[in-house]
Amino acid sequence: MFYKTTTKDWNLFREKLPNWQEEFIKKLNNEYIHILNDAKHASEIFWELEKRINTDKSKAGVRCEMRKSIMVDNIVSLLKEGVIKIDDLSDFSEELKEYISFLINVR
Repeated sequence: MFYKTTTKDWNLFREKLPNWQEEFIKKLNNEYIHILNDAKHASEIFWELEKRINTDKSKAGVRCEMRKSIMVDNIVSLLKEGVIKIDDLSDFSEELKEYISFLINVR
C-alpha cells in the first residue's frame, strides 16, 4: 500500500497541527504543574522536570519538522504520542486515513 501526499491533505495538516500541538502542550503543562507540586526535595523536582521537558520537547506534539514528504510520519507520531486520535483525521482524504490505519496496524 502506498500514499502520495496531496496538496489538500498537506494544507489541512498545516492548518490543524498548531491546534493539536497547543492542546498537547497544555496537557504537558498540567503534568509539569503536578511534578512541581510534588512533596519532594526542590532539587529532585528540578531534575525530574528538566529530564521530562528534554524528553517532551522532541515529540511531534511539541515540535514537527514541516515537510510535505514526512507528513504521514508526523501523523503516525502524533497518533502514537496520544496527541491526536484517529477521529481527528476525519477531514482528511479517505486514501490518507486508510494508509494511516494500515501503517498503525503494521507497525
